[in-house]
Parts: sequence; structure tokens; C-alpha cells
Amino acid sequence: MSGRRVVLDASVGVKWFRNEPGSDDARELLEQAADADVALAAPTHFAHEVLSVVRRDFGPADIMNGWVRTVDAVALAPLTREQVAEAAEQCEALGCSFYDALAPALASLLDAELVSADAAAHGAYPGVRLIG
Repeated sequence: MSGRRVVLDASVGVKWFRNEPGSDDARELLEQAADADVALAAPTHFAHEVLSVVRRDFGPADIMNGWVRTVDAVALAPLTREQVAEAAEQCEALGCSFYDALAPALASLLDAELVSADAAAHGAYPGVRLIG
């Protein structure tokens, strides 16, 4: 990884494929990653969520394009014992679901900035950057 570390919630990745509030900010992160100004990371389920939206919005034929765009830009972190333990703590601290706690947990473990468009789940995370 090169550049400043940034962990993304899937709510940000979805904005790469939609035109909605925050989409420009989300796409700017892609450009920064391409320029090696930031190193993007996300929990593995990030890809599942983003590709589900690609399929729903554009159709099954576009899933591979969405996959390539995602894996070229984002290091997907597999679920580990440490991430599960940290996510359990984040559930309690943030009052969110375990699923929603995975991105903040990864950000905490990597000492990275968390970027999210989900204020309800992540608004209380220290230093979170909310877009959209």
C-alpha cells in the first residue's frame, strides 16, 4: 500500500456507479488511488454489496466490469479473528450492526481514515469522513 490509508464502507463504493450526492467525492477517491495518493482498503463484503448494486442498477452483464473496477482500486481485507473482535467492540461503541461495524473495525486496525456515506451507522466513529 502506498499513500495515506483510507478504509471505505460499501456506501462509498456504490457511489462510483450512481449519480447521487457524494458521487463526485467517491470518484475523487478512485482518482487519488490511481495516482497513489491514497491506499484504499475495505472489508471483503464491500465487493458483495457494491456488485449487488451494479447488478440491480445495470444488469448481470456489468458485474465483471464492476468487479474489475473494485479490485483494481481497493485492497479487500479478508475477515480475521482480530477484525471480528474489533467489530464486536465497534458494534457496542457505534450502536450499529456487526455488518456495519466491519469497516470501522478495519480502519481502527489499520490506523486509517474511515470514509462512509452511512451517517446512521458510522457518524459516531472518531474522525470519520462522511460523504453524500
